Amino acid sequence: MNIRPLHSRVVIRKQDEETTTAGGIVLPGSAQEKPTQGEVLAVGPGVTLQSGTVVELSVKVGDKVVFAEFAGTTIKHEGEDLLILNESDIFAVIA
Repeated sequence: MNIRPLHSRVVIRKQDEETTTAGGIVLPGSAQEKPTQGEVLAVGPGVTLQSGTVVELSVKVGDKVVFAEFAGTTIKHEGEDLLILNESDIFAVIA
């Protein structure tokens, strides 16, 4: 991965949501919810405080995370859609 996020930003690969319901109904793309889970691909160095101290991020590369539905900015990199968002838009790490 040759993307290096700055400050407290994180690069995430979204996990695709299911395209069929439990009853076997196939959902069209417009009816599907936006993915809210993904895998962390890259993290920034952290937040620099006024004292000059750098506070590292709580997430690390490889973590599976849950994030806000409309958070971040989607980019296309090497043919893949990725999401860049602030660490504060991540709600939880899935163990």
